[in-house]
Amino acid sequence: MGGAPDPLHRPDPPPPSEGGRPAGSRRPLVEPVFDPLPAHVAVIMDGNRRWARERGLPDAAGHAAGVEAVRRLITHAVRRGIPMVSLYAFSRENWARSDEEVTGLFALLESAIREETPELVATGVEVRLLGRPDELPETTRRSIGAALDGTRGGSRLKLNIAFNYAGRTEIVDAVRAVVRAGVPADEIDEESITRELYTAGMPDPDLVVRTGGEMRLSNFLIWQSAYAEFISSSTLWPDFGPEAFDDALSEYARRTRRFGR
Repeated sequence: MGGAPDPLHRPDPPPPSEGGRPAGSRRPLVEPVFDPLPAHVAVIMDGNRRWARERGLPDAAGHAAGVEAVRRLITHAVRRGIPMVSLYAFSRENWARSDEEVTGLFALLESAIREETPELVATGVEVRLLGRPDELPETTRRSIGAALDGTRGGSRLKLNIAFNYAGRTEIVDAVRAVVRAGVPADEIDEESITRELYTAGMPDPDLVVRTGGEMRLSNFLIWQSAYAEFISSSTLWPDFGPEAFDDALSEYARRTRRFGR
């Protein structure tokens, strides 16, 4: 991938600004049983920059450590038998960050996809993209496209990468698609919008986990998460390992989901 990088073109108009040791290095002697097991776990990966700054490292080091945490999570999710995982990798609000950080995130994504695609294929992981790929640099789009093509058909885990994603934008895009299809206004309902979301055909998340201690969805799967269980972990994303993930699964299994009943 030689030559000068593509110039960074931001969406027009730009979206608004958003006002030790990894856990899991020990394996339990007896494997836990999680009942029920969520069919779809969505993760808001928060804390890369805080992790780096606490160690006197550049932000890029935190993002690189975050990629290692993604590797651990994917491996463990397959081991636990989770059918679907969605990861919030880059929000449209993240365009408000510096050119250096945004460009670095794109380069990190491209590198990770190139390096990890063979392992994902071997593991049986199918990668899907949630977001607006047309707003990304061409090299990033090509890398993502290669991963999507290469992993198609993986049956052990469906991995959704939310990149250049925003929940409100997704709803806007879905409504526009419904209107373009000529659906009369009085016939537009939840089902017609759901069919046009980026996640069309996928189950809604049963569990949303946010690392880094914050208590908000940050515009992530806001339509789909209407009845999801939410868990906030104080662990920063680079330290979020198998044990922390198992803690979230245990908490989910203890809850009673009522769906308004």
